[in-house]
This record gives sequence, C-alpha cells and structure tokens, in this order.
Amino acid sequence: MSQKNSNSDPRIKSKLFPVPGFVLSFLALAGLTTGQMFILQNYVDYQSLPFGYVIAVLIYWTFVAAAFALLTQHQFNERYQKPMEEFAKATQKVAGGDFSVYIPPRHLPDRRDHLDVIIADFNVMVEELGSIETLKTDFFSNVSHEIKTPLSIIQNYAQALKRDQLTEAQKEGYVDTILESSIRLNNLITNLLKLNKLEKQNLQPIPEPYDLCGQLCECALRFEDLWTKKNIEFIADMEDRATIEADASLLELVWNNLLSNAIKFTEPGGTVTLQQSSTQDEVIVSVSDTGCGMSEETLRHSFDRFYQGDTSHSTEGNGLGLALVLRILQLMGGTVKAASVPGEGSTFTVRIPTEYRGTYTN
Repeated sequence: MSQKNSNSDPRIKSKLFPVPGFVLSFLALAGLTTGQMFILQNYVDYQSLPFGYVIAVLIYWTFVAAAFALLTQHQFNERYQKPMEEFAKATQKVAGGDFSVYIPPRHLPDRRDHLDVIIADFNVMVEELGSIETLKTDFFSNVSHEIKTPLSIIQNYAQALKRDQLTEAQKEGYVDTILESSIRLNNLITNLLKLNKLEKQNLQPIPEPYDLCGQLCECALRFEDLWTKKNIEFIADMEDRATIEADASLLELVWNNLLSNAIKFTEPGGTVTLQQSSTQDEVIVSVSDTGCGMSEETLRHSFDRFYQGDTSHSTEGNGLGLALVLRILQLMGGTVKAASVPGEGSTFTVRIPTEYRGTYTN
C-alpha cells in the first residue's frame, strides 16, 4: 500500500479525479463552441466538414476540458485541500486528547485569507483547551490532597485515642485536633459546593437593599477574638451607613474571606485595616494588612483555586477563599484587585455598584 493511501482518512469518500468538474467543463466548452458555430454559420459550411474532423474536435475539447478540470483541481488542492487535510489531522489529534497541536500560518499577516483566520482561531482554541485540561488535572489533584490531609489526621488521632496510657490532657488535645481537622474538611467541602454552584450558575443571587456598613461591622466583630489573641491592632474607617442593592449572604462570604486572610497572614503586633467609602455609583471596601506580602508570581495567581503562595500558612486554609471572592463579585457586577509588597503587606480592594448589576435576575 502506498504512503499516500496509508495516511488517508477512511472517512473521506471523495474521488481524486474531479469527474463532476470535468463534465461541467466539457458542457461549458461545448456550449461555447456551439454558440461560436451559430455565429459563424453564414460564413462556414459546417455540414461539409469531414466526420473525422468533427471527431477530432470532440477529442480536442475533451482533452481541454480534462486539462481545465485537473488544473482547477490542482489549484484547489494547493490552496484548500492540503491545508484542510492538515487541519483535519490536527482536529483528530485534539479529539484524542493531544493539546500540543499547532498549525503554522500559511501566509504573512498582510495576506491572510479566511482559512488563515480559521487556523489562527484553532491554535488559540487548542491552547485554551490545553490550559483548561491542565487546570482540571491540577484541580482534582489539589482536591484529593486537601481532602486526604485532614482525613489522615482524623484517622491517626482517632487510632491514638484507643491507647490506654493516655492522660486526660492528651485525650483532650487529640479530640481538639480531630475537631479542627473535621472543621477544615467541612469548610473545604462547603466551599467546593458553593464554588461549583457559582460556576454552573445554579446559585442565583437574591439582591435586596441593605446597609453594607452594618454588615462589615458584624463580620469584623466575629474575628475580634482572633485579632485580640494575636495582639493585632484592628482599624476600621467606615461611613455611618451605605445602602447597596446586592445579595447580603454572598457578600458576607467575601468579607469573611478577606478579613480571615488578613488576620491569618499578619504577624502578632501587626495591623489590619478595614476601610469603606462611597461614590455616587459604587461602594469601595479595602482590607489591608501588614503581613508577609506577596511576590509578583503569587499575586498573579492569588485568585486561582487552591493556590497558596505562602506554604507556612497552608494548614490554615484550602486556597478556595479568594476564588470564591472573585466569582461572587463577578456575579454582583463588582471587581476585586490585589496589591502587595513582599515583607510589607497586602491590600484587597473591592468595588461594588450601589445598584445590582449582576448576571442573574430573579
């Protein structure tokens, strides 16, 4: 079997020789010849032509039609058939899970045609699919790790509780560790479910007017024991009242995550600052800390799922908090931006429209 046949796709059923093109070319040329005969019939006696001459003319036009059809097919093959064969092979590889496929451009940018645009879009699509596949693989790997860690802790300490020689203090410590791990596991699963619902648009915000300043105060007071225990100075600079139209329960997750992160990454004796201000169209809330800060690489991935730039605090979270923050604010029509200086601290700034501009409606 030839190399050409061995590489052909069995799904392709078209013939190599362009029979329809040949027939159409022959009929077109025959029609042109007939028209020419009608024009010259008063000057040329076609009835007196020898039969052999007529046959020769027919053979001549047959070869001309075949040459024209083959030339047309050759041009078509060079310009479209071969590139489409490469395109078909590339799509087959992508369908098989190979996202390293790349089709080189056929022309320079100033000579692009529609096929060049299709190929360029295909390359971009494959690159995005490869990124999504990588993220999906990393996501499942991280989920497995995050679930396995607290489960292992619970299992080990539960087995340790069976020992007879344990003191009451040791038992109490083991029970506390089990409870902490179970809480962490519960928070992980809860955040995964919430994030999944937000991504699939199954969790619809219920916007209603409420006082954002009052909500910020309530959220901050929940962390009072934590900042007091770490000897952190907490500064709040807010208006007396700021009414917005939004889903209060979802925004509560935003403030809890931002405040929790600020306190977690701030060393004892540091400062956490909560600021709020308003304009005519939006409310601006920022949470700042004097913690370890983030590098440019960490800052760039700070809203990615399970990303934890500071591994020294990895046991205190699961890397889903900021991903939830970003997704919720996207639904609310708001934004969040992070700024940080390594060794000096970080600031997260949230902007929310005073009137609901989210992607969902009741």
